Amino acid sequence: MRPLDALARVCGDVRPGEPAEGVLGVEPALVAAPKNVAEAAEVMRVAAENGLAVVPRGAETRLDWGAFPERCDLLVDTHRLDGLVEHVAGDLVAKVEAGVPMERLGELLAERGQRLALDVPLPGSTVGGTIATGAAGPLRSLYGTPRNLVIGLTIVRADGQVARSGGKVVKNVAGYDLGRLFCGSYGTLGLIVDATFRLHPVPTAAGYVVCAVTGPEDAHDAVQSVLHSAVAPSAVEYLSPGTVAVLLEGVPDGVAARARQTAELLGENAEIADSAPDGWGRYPDGTTLIDISAPQSVLRELLSELGPDATITWSGSGHGHVGLPAGLPPDDVADVVGRLRAVLGRQRGGAVVRYAPEDVRGEIDLWGPVPALSMMRRVKDQFDPDHRLSPGRFVGGI
Repeated sequence: MRPLDALARVCGDVRPGEPAEGVLGVEPALVAAPKNVAEAAEVMRVAAENGLAVVPRGAETRLDWGAFPERCDLLVDTHRLDGLVEHVAGDLVAKVEAGVPMERLGELLAERGQRLALDVPLPGSTVGGTIATGAAGPLRSLYGTPRNLVIGLTIVRADGQVARSGGKVVKNVAGYDLGRLFCGSYGTLGLIVDATFRLHPVPTAAGYVVCAVTGPEDAHDAVQSVLHSAVAPSAVEYLSPGTVAVLLEGVPDGVAARARQTAELLGENAEIADSAPDGWGRYPDGTTLIDISAPQSVLRELLSELGPDATITWSGSGHGHVGLPAGLPPDDVADVVGRLRAVLGRQRGGAVVRYAPEDVRGEIDLWGPVPALSMMRRVKDQFDPDHRLSPGRFVGGI
């Protein structure tokens, strides 16, 4: 039986792929959109029986992250996995399917005065894609990344078997922690079907303090003064070309008092605002995006090394992004990436190229040094022994 016919017997939405659906230029032969866990498991089982290489797809907001797949026989689209399965408001926990857009989830949770404390740098991003890429924004400073907020996960393995970890309460830590393992795995270990998240109450008030800074030293001092103060910010961000912004959340009187204290710390250039400054929670402009991480103190050296050509967002958590302009020759991009890795490597940090033009991809190492690569290969072998899940998409060709 042809793979298309076999898939059509177990899934109600199966069709041939189209050139426009290519993953970094690799056109899928088939596309299947399961509607629930059972269909997803059957789709993956049929894929295993036919030796099909599988690439998951959400809303395509980050499908151009990582390397191109070596093969894409089957694109598994999660748009029909679009339900809020359960919201236990009393326990601050919600279970949601992988295809739900993050904005829609936020709206549903807000009806009960709660939120998933993850920013959405790319509008339209789905729950599954956010977990698979480990994406987070400014709120990571206080609340962490998907690794910290996922307390349960349902996945379908390469052979079609369903696996679950965690539970519906925050204190439940039974079983293997698939949530942490799958965050940032780029679809190389299994198909994410649903996730259970730890939630937080929506704060009753929020405010920003924005301060213009001049040069690396000034930026460093401003960020450090806030981080080492008692104002308890939810997020501290440096935004190119020269702005430090602080998010404060809580009750109205408390936010107002802390905002005044923060403005005093930052000096005469600081202003209190009700809304976020331009660029807050978004990736910097450019056709090449570089994800950077290192201790908080590296900002001064980072700005000095890059100069004015690159746009930077840098979080008080020690994580940020660099955007490089369109038209920059591949050799120049490679030079910037190399200098970044040299600076960050001295602080045990790193730089990963999330996306770049096609001519640039061929000239650079997207991932850089990965000390744990041998262990990651062993994990890949255990979860996907035939290497059919997003083959070649992740670090080291995993």
